[in-house]
Amino acid sequence: MASSKKSPAMGASRALQQPTPRRARSGGSDTEQVRSARPKLMLRNATPQDIPGIHALTSKVYAGHSSDGAYTVAQLRGHQHHFPQGQFVAIFEDTIVGYCATFRIAEKLALKPHDWEGITGRGYAARHDSQGDWLYGMEVCVDPDYRGLRLGQRLYNARKQLCERLHLKGIVFGGRMPGLSRRWSQLRSAEKYLERVRTGSLRDQVINFQLRNAFEPIGVLRGYLDTDHESRGHATHMVWRNPAYGVDGGLEVSAPLPRARTARVAAVQYQQRAVHSFEEFARQVEYFVDVVADYKADFALFPELFTLQLLSIENRNAPAAEAVAALTRYTDRIKTLLSELAVSYNINIIGGSHPTRDPNDGHVYNICYVCLRNGAVHEQRKIHPTPNERYWWNITGGNSSNVIETDFGPIGIMICYDAEFPELARHLVDQGAQILFVPFCTDERQSYQRVRFCAQARAVENQCYVVMAGNVGNLPSVENMDIQYAQSCVLTPCDFAFARDGIAADTTPNVEMVAIADVQLDSLAAARQHGTVQNLKDRRFDLYNVTWKDAPPHSHGHAHTQARETQLRDAAD
Repeated sequence: MASSKKSPAMGASRALQQPTPRRARSGGSDTEQVRSARPKLMLRNATPQDIPGIHALTSKVYAGHSSDGAYTVAQLRGHQHHFPQGQFVAIFEDTIVGYCATFRIAEKLALKPHDWEGITGRGYAARHDSQGDWLYGMEVCVDPDYRGLRLGQRLYNARKQLCERLHLKGIVFGGRMPGLSRRWSQLRSAEKYLERVRTGSLRDQVINFQLRNAFEPIGVLRGYLDTDHESRGHATHMVWRNPAYGVDGGLEVSAPLPRARTARVAAVQYQQRAVHSFEEFARQVEYFVDVVADYKADFALFPELFTLQLLSIENRNAPAAEAVAALTRYTDRIKTLLSELAVSYNINIIGGSHPTRDPNDGHVYNICYVCLRNGAVHEQRKIHPTPNERYWWNITGGNSSNVIETDFGPIGIMICYDAEFPELARHLVDQGAQILFVPFCTDERQSYQRVRFCAQARAVENQCYVVMAGNVGNLPSVENMDIQYAQSCVLTPCDFAFARDGIAADTTPNVEMVAIADVQLDSLAAARQHGTVQNLKDRRFDLYNVTWKDAPPHSHGHAHTQARETQLRDAAD
């Protein structure tokens, strides 16, 4: 049976062999499905209950290779029994669509020549060594119907996280070289083929994918898997060296996937320009998601009310109330767009904000939709509408502010004017938020500086990161979106562990661009406990605290109903 098995990274290579749609469609556009916060895509450790689903997946993936190409139930039980922490599944809407199997092994075995059957114990992971200092990747497979979700990349990342948490030297495996058979008559050597790919003279979808993931070839494994005819039975001997090895002592791994401690955040300084259709707007949004995903960002923040651009489709002036009503009709399409992009590009999207009419009370709220890369969609209503928002737009303030759980821990959302209220940020940080996202929309420098200075204060007093993103440009044909002023940025506490001026990254004012920064979450914990000042630790709970009141279910602030023909945003924060 095992002799028919494909080699490690099989699933990732198959995913790369056919064109992948830029935006994977998950099915219908049912509003309730998009609104649900239940994850559509989840990556976690495999359990014994997953064995039937994994067996079905491998049967499907290897159906065209041989009658016994799938892992048997007994082999899958072996994976679970030998090393449960090293087995991962990707689940999309209750279906297992990806599987990754690993085990630990000693360096003297991992780095010398070997074949697949011998190193894996005939596919049972029986060579697992609980004291092994390397992680061996024996399998990655992905359902061919879900190639648009970057599952191979996610599973590779899970392996790296596990390796780091176990404090191992690195990851090693034998990888396929599927283009070798086509070039054999020309090169007559697997080593020459590998060198040509490594130097860029040739392309091999599998090897190039692994090189992009920081794996390095240390040689060719001859006779690794005789049934892999495309690779002529050979494999690349690939290693990834753990950059954190030797820094700390070993760490214990719990059942859930460990959280990474460095998050890459991107603030999109978005230029307003006329569009002629929703599809044109969607292409512009997808462009920025694509760009920041290429930089491997974990979060992408868009500005407050960036969807006002959609008013340019009709190319006519409209009273404020009518314009807002027109925008609310796009709500479902906005949520669907952002959710699909988040899943397809494997990035968490903080969707600025968008005017939305609540079907229960009829009020319009300024809502930020947070679309996570696992498919979950959350929302945060702006708590404090500005005086102009209340008067001209009839915007109603929300009544709750809760953290949103992400793969980097809880985050908080403060929409523009909300950042000017310190008790709101403190409420979010008390819930565990380490990163606060502030989408904003300001028309001139004074309005911007109010938000900027307050956001910097929130970063200092709460010892957290604050990310800001705003609009630039103008829409001459849309009277309701006349001028913009923004300088987007990533703000930090002011202490030795952080940027000198408390600014990790910023943009040129009023120019369409992106600010990207890595934020170290461990630095926050250290600063809170041992920093030059320790704002959170030194609070006088004996004198004061912040108490959040639970509002009645349908309690809303007063909203004016008078409609007047004026600017949609007049010096709004």
